[in-house]
Amino acid sequence: MTSAVPAPARVAGRLSDLDGLAPLTQTTATSDPQAVYQRLRDQWGAVAPIQLEPGVNAWLVLGYDEICQVVKHERVFSHDPHHWRDFAQGRVPPDSKLGPMMFPREHAYFKDGEVHRRLRAPLDEAVGGLPLRRVSRENRKICADLIAGFAADGRADLVSDYAAVIPMLAIGKMAGLDVTLGHELLQCLHALFGAGENAQAANQRYEEILTDLMRSRQAVPGDDLTSVFVSHKNLHDDAEILQTIVLMVSAGLESTMAWIAQTLRLMLTDPRFAGRVRGGRLGVDDALDEVLWRDPPQANLPARFALHDVELAGQPVAEGDVLILGLAAANADPRVHSDNLWNEIGNRSHLSWSAGAHACPAHVPARIIAKSAVETALHLLPDIRLAIPVENISLIPSPWNRCPATLPVTFTPAVPR
Repeated sequence: MTSAVPAPARVAGRLSDLDGLAPLTQTTATSDPQAVYQRLRDQWGAVAPIQLEPGVNAWLVLGYDEICQVVKHERVFSHDPHHWRDFAQGRVPPDSKLGPMMFPREHAYFKDGEVHRRLRAPLDEAVGGLPLRRVSRENRKICADLIAGFAADGRADLVSDYAAVIPMLAIGKMAGLDVTLGHELLQCLHALFGAGENAQAANQRYEEILTDLMRSRQAVPGDDLTSVFVSHKNLHDDAEILQTIVLMVSAGLESTMAWIAQTLRLMLTDPRFAGRVRGGRLGVDDALDEVLWRDPPQANLPARFALHDVELAGQPVAEGDVLILGLAAANADPRVHSDNLWNEIGNRSHLSWSAGAHACPAHVPARIIAKSAVETALHLLPDIRLAIPVENISLIPSPWNRCPATLPVTFTPAVPR
């Protein structure tokens, strides 16, 4: 397999022999990720070697066409981490911070072929059966209730007080999760996606919470998605049931939170969109799409594993190498996308939901939740404005996601009734 692109500026050689590589976190812990991706392109081409953690390297796929090649050829690029050479040979320690996102799990994301299709079917059926109008109505009430809790203050943090809470309440309700445990689950997810020192402990507690939820629905079924999974014929044991719940909740909470927060940031700071607050030309749907194009919540998606030696965009990918999909980089690939910020209006051919057999099955309900969250905030807080300069907005640490850590805003306090 080869890529129809110019030869890389530099051929990397064997991945495991390289040192001094840029860490993956450089692409997310920056105000200008595209500048970092472009430096990697200039040096390596559409596929660049990067460091996941000291002593553990990966290929970062930066090109739009190259990601499409990878995701559509699972006989060459597997989802199964058992094919990861560094993992199989013990170069990645059991307590690695990469573990929660990259070690094997018994759910659809880490499977190929028929096993993947069997494990994905319950997710597709559960999402396909959601009453979307009710989801929208209930989520607008969640948003309005949250705003009512701080409207009289005249100030709020639209991440911790709002964007982080909405998916937890909305998706937690779908899953049948208690609100108090939902808050704890959210903290675990932040640690898990952050790949910090406490990632493994957070992952353990995260699974404990969802195991208890699974057990409760096995004893007394309800009308939630967890009850669908515990009785689904495609899920053969508790491990598969639990990990299906893990996949649904983890993928939904963190990415939807980031999508809401990034869209609110854009609506408050970009003159093309700030018009919903101060007279601009574009609306919420346009802002949601702009975020997916320019700064998607899942910037770098783990992972694929080469099943045999192959050349990709001129780089020698060896059997057992790991590849990270640079979704944010691919969306800005200059071969398929220009620098004209108006070009993506109405265009949804981005890769932010990935592509191929493993593309996200829940992008429609995620959009309903994100859109209603942004619209409700702008409607109920019509003079909302950012309380700090945009350049002072910090990010939640993560090699995978990009999400503001805080969005402090001010507005006219509501008069108590």
